[in-house]
Amino acid sequence: MELTRTFDTPDGAVRWDRLGEGPPVVLLHGTPFSSFVWRNVARALAGTHEVFVWDLLGYGASEKRDGQDVSLAAQGRIFAGLLEHWRLDSPAVVAHDFGGAVALRALLLHGARHGRLALVDAVAQGTWGTPFFRLVRENAPVFHQLPPHLHGALVREYVSSASAVGLLPDVRDRLVEPWLGATGQAAFYRQVAQADERYTREIEDRYGSLALPVLVCWGEQDEWLPIEHGERLVARIPGSRLHRVAGAGHLVQEDAPAQLTAALLPFLSGH
Repeated sequence: MELTRTFDTPDGAVRWDRLGEGPPVVLLHGTPFSSFVWRNVARALAGTHEVFVWDLLGYGASEKRDGQDVSLAAQGRIFAGLLEHWRLDSPAVVAHDFGGAVALRALLLHGARHGRLALVDAVAQGTWGTPFFRLVRENAPVFHQLPPHLHGALVREYVSSASAVGLLPDVRDRLVEPWLGATGQAAFYRQVAQADERYTREIEDRYGSLALPVLVCWGEQDEWLPIEHGERLVARIPGSRLHRVAGAGHLVQEDAPAQLTAALLPFLSGH
């Protein structure tokens, strides 16, 4: 999936694209990923929907530069602006990992309107991030100084650990590539350093007020955010339900794209 369109923000250019025709659905990725993780699901959904994909600011093909605000606060504002730019009033939204908090902040704090919301292994509550992620967040300036070959090896291992079945080498390399080189390495530690849990704490108490259809999908073998996170999230959102994806880790889109699409299609169609 190549992103051919640009949305300019004060902190840099965001890359996006769309495919298919039909009711709109927007896909959000998490960290440290990009819209590439949605390629299989996006193509499947494009048979019946107009699918919008984008790379968060500072991620993937979007602009990376020193001094950027790539926090959840910034990404939520950007997403609300993108929806306005796309002239989408109440699209369906499917959000993974960190993208879950982005979608929820846009909805609860920035006036965005989602017709329905699917949260996939979503960052949304409590303490989040693996022990390794928290270690890097607390020592980002130190990790930033790693020699490039050690940094590349670290990111490859970290990304690989999100899958329960193992990533194909070319898929792993595509996910890691945006974080390599001087610009990519700086961007990787910048986004980790700005991953502040206060941005989810600001909205957690509002989940009980959500009044739209919500589906929570979770990989049963997720070691980054164990499925208990999904169970607690469903308990906080009225009328939501949990769909468990057997055999899948945190990257459900890679581990079980067919099963995830099969769960999303009827939900997006209102069934």
